[in-house]
Amino acid sequence: MKKITLLICILFAVASVSAQQEKGIIGYNNWLNGWTEFKPNKIDYGEATQILAGNISVNTKLLKRNIYVLEGNVYVTNNAVLTIEPGTIIIGDFATKGTLIVTKGAQLVADGLETDPIVFTSNQSQKKAGDWGGIVMFGNAPINKFGNVSSYNMDLDPSMTTYGGDNVASNSGILRYVRIEFAGRKVKGQDSFNGLTLAGVGNKTVLENVMVSYSGGDSFSFYGGDVNASKFVSFKSVNDDFKFSQGVQCKFINSLAVRSSYFSSTKDGSRCMEVRSFEKKSETDFTKKQTLVIAGNITMVNDSENINADIQAGLVKEAVYVAESASLEMRRSVISGFSPAVLLDSKIDINDANLKKIKFEEMYFNLCNGNIFTEFNSNNEDLESWYGSTVFFNVYSQSDSKETFIDMFNPKKPDFRLQLGKITSASGNR
Repeated sequence: MKKITLLICILFAVASVSAQQEKGIIGYNNWLNGWTEFKPNKIDYGEATQILAGNISVNTKLLKRNIYVLEGNVYVTNNAVLTIEPGTIIIGDFATKGTLIVTKGAQLVADGLETDPIVFTSNQSQKKAGDWGGIVMFGNAPINKFGNVSSYNMDLDPSMTTYGGDNVASNSGILRYVRIEFAGRKVKGQDSFNGLTLAGVGNKTVLENVMVSYSGGDSFSFYGGDVNASKFVSFKSVNDDFKFSQGVQCKFINSLAVRSSYFSSTKDGSRCMEVRSFEKKSETDFTKKQTLVIAGNITMVNDSENINADIQAGLVKEAVYVAESASLEMRRSVISGFSPAVLLDSKIDINDANLKKIKFEEMYFNLCNGNIFTEFNSNNEDLESWYGSTVFFNVYSQSDSKETFIDMFNPKKPDFRLQLGKITSASGNR
C-alpha cells in the first residue's frame, strides 16, 4: 500500500511540473544540461590532427580520437554516408572558409550523445560569428518552386547544390547532440551562409538536440522539404534564429531562441522566427503546398537585463514575422522581450480566412512592446480582439525575466523553462 501511495505521489509531482511548465520549452529536467555550451569562446578545443578537404565519395567515418580541420568546400557526394563518432571535434578553417555540403542522395550521420556531443567550431584564437561556412544538407523532398527543384546560390559548385524532388520521406541522415559554433561566413556580393541549412530535406532525417551559436547568418534555415525538428537551440544569431521558406512542411517542437540586444542584428529581416512561402514570387508554384510550420513549446527570449531600455533605444525588434501565403500554427509557446511580439506582412488581408492560417493559442506573451501587429500599421485593435479572445487562452504579462524563467542568467547552465506556477499566477489581461 505504501508503494502504491508513493507511486501516486511521484506521478502527481511529475504531472504538476509538466502542467505548470506547459508553455515554452518543457522537460522534467533541464534538457540543455550536458551537451550545450553558452560560452564557446572560452573553450580550447585543441589543434587539428587531420585535414578534411575535397570530395567524400565513399562511406567515411570520422573518429573521436582525431581533431579535424574542415578546409574549403567539402562535399559528401555519390550517395556516400559521412559518419561522425560522438565527441568528435571538427574545426572550420577561417582562411579557406570551410563548409560541409551534403549533396542530394548522400547522408551525414552525426549522432552524438548528451554526455559526448559532436562539435563544429572555429579555428580562430578569438572566435567570432562568420569565421567559417557551416553545414548545408540537401534532399529530394518537395519544394514549391517551379519544376520542384532548385539550387543553393552561394559560391558553391552548382552541380553539387541542387535540391528538391518528390520523396517526402527522403533521408539525409542524423543530426543529434550536435553543436555548430561561429559559422555563417559572408559571401562576397551575396548573403551569408547559415549555421545549418536544410534544403529539400525529408522526414526520415533525424533532427534533434542541435545548437547553433553565434552564427553570422541565420542559425537554422529550412528551404522546402518535410521536416520534424525538436530541441533546437539558437544562441545569439546575427540574423534569423529559425527561417522557413519554399513550401517547407515543418513540425517544430520544444526549441529555444536566445537573442541579444547588442549582438543580434536590428536590420530588416532579422528575427527569432521568419515564416515565408517564397523569396521570389515569380519562381513559386502556387499549386504546390505553401509553407506550413506547426510549432509547439517554443521559447523566444531576449537576454537583456534591461529590456525596456533596449526597446526604447531601438535595439529590439519583433520576435516572429509571417509573410503572405505562409501558415504558422503556434501553441504553448513563450515570447519574452520583443517589440512587438509578432508582425504580419502588410500584404496579408486581415480576415477570418487568413487569420485561421495564422494561429497563436495558449501563448505566454511577456515584456513585449505590443503583441500582434500588421507591418506599417500601428492600429492593431482587430488583431488584439481576435487573438485576445478567451477561446485562444493567450496570457499577457510584464514580468521581469528573473522572475519569469527558472535561471536564464546562469552563465554556465542557464535554465529557460518557466518558473513553476508562473502561468497560473500571471494575469490573463492585456
